[in-house]
Amino acid sequence: MTKKSTKRRRYTAEFKAEAVRLVEQRGDRTVGEIAQSLGVAENILHAWKRQQEPDRSNDRGESPEQELQRLRRENADLKRDRDALAKSIAVFVRDRR
Repeated sequence: MTKKSTKRRRYTAEFKAEAVRLVEQRGDRTVGEIAQSLGVAENILHAWKRQQEPDRSNDRGESPEQELQRLRRENADLKRDRDALAKSIAVFVRDRR
């Protein structure tokens, strides 16, 4: 059994952008139909679309280190709030007895 060697096709940035535009404005057509008409696999179109979407993970314009510090501070604040609520609930439960 021999494996047929295939050469990977390279697509230009313009081709990818146009393909993504077609997917976004597809109307009644499915992504699979668009992929078939362009001669690419459907999963490739989805990957190109994800690549062109802006990264929404950090909308504050922070560096990853700044985001980590902010999230650690928020986490510490939330833990303090949780502990304070747990203590106040314990006081109310103890007073009811």
